[in-house]
Amino acid sequence: MALSGRKERILRAVVDSYIDSCEPISSSVIQEQYLPELSSATIRNELASLEDMGYLTQPHVSAGRIPTADAYRLYVDRLMPRRKLTKSEINVVKKYFNHKIKDIDEVVKSTAKIISEITNLTSVAYVEDVKDDLITNIKIVKIMPTVALFIIVTDRSIIKDTTANVAEELKDEYFDAASRFATTVFGGRRISEITSGKVVKEVHREYKHIFDAIITILKSYEVTDSDISIEGSSKILEQPEFSNLEKARAMLRVLDSKEQLYPVLKSGNTELTVKIGSEELGGMPDCAIVTASYDIDGVGVGSAGVIGPMRMDYSKVISVLDCISKIINSLDKEDND
Repeated sequence: MALSGRKERILRAVVDSYIDSCEPISSSVIQEQYLPELSSATIRNELASLEDMGYLTQPHVSAGRIPTADAYRLYVDRLMPRRKLTKSEINVVKKYFNHKIKDIDEVVKSTAKIISEITNLTSVAYVEDVKDDLITNIKIVKIMPTVALFIIVTDRSIIKDTTANVAEELKDEYFDAASRFATTVFGGRRISEITSGKVVKEVHREYKHIFDAIITILKSYEVTDSDISIEGSSKILEQPEFSNLEKARAMLRVLDSKEQLYPVLKSGNTELTVKIGSEELGGMPDCAIVTASYDIDGVGVGSAGVIGPMRMDYSKVISVLDCISKIINSLDKEDND
């Protein structure tokens, strides 16, 4: 059933008030602080109607009303005011991305940190699965007598670099030849093909150690729990909703195992996803998760956002994610070469 304009204004007042105070709100407070043009009696009648419709509930008979998950859903979809970040907040975001980004992990970790810092909520970030990436180039450089730097470039234009030990001291010419041979063998292949062993059956003996190192590096990039970054885990316990011991334990179990977060973070096919309440979150403890998907040079690299109480400041959270998205999307190939 569509809500009248008056009901929408009253519902927005209830949600705004509860986001600010975490206290049930009465008709008299709504009248005094939000809608002085309406009588308290009219507001009482509308509150009762909104409760019957499932948008509000009363913690106690004599208490004021608080929003339900359906109320927050409507608020985000239609009633929420949009806010702009302050210059200082934007500058805080920019400082995390004012240097060259070497790989996806660094993007995700920086994103998680800044989201938690500005929103004062627990942030979650997910690195896109790289198993379908195509290898385009492999460069191996000796940096110490028995240590080499492996630079693996994929079609997502993200450079993955790491060091690995080599069995013996070898000349620079060996690494040049190994780089060319590895690019010939692995180039144009998906990472999943390489890590499953479907590509290389026999390798020139002199390159076996190098190829083993490449496969080990690629396997380390396969999605695991480590591909979900969480910042500010303790911040969720600072919220009044999680002062209840059982609720706090349930939420900490989710953050600790991370397995329940995978489908939420991976399911967003749009730029912004807002999931509210246990029904939308597949039975997770009553909370909300707001995530945004991020691209670099037009290629998806992952998702990041916040997890917190349903009573979060959605307007600010969405503004933060939108700002970060614009900055990350501006990171192109030249920034990562």
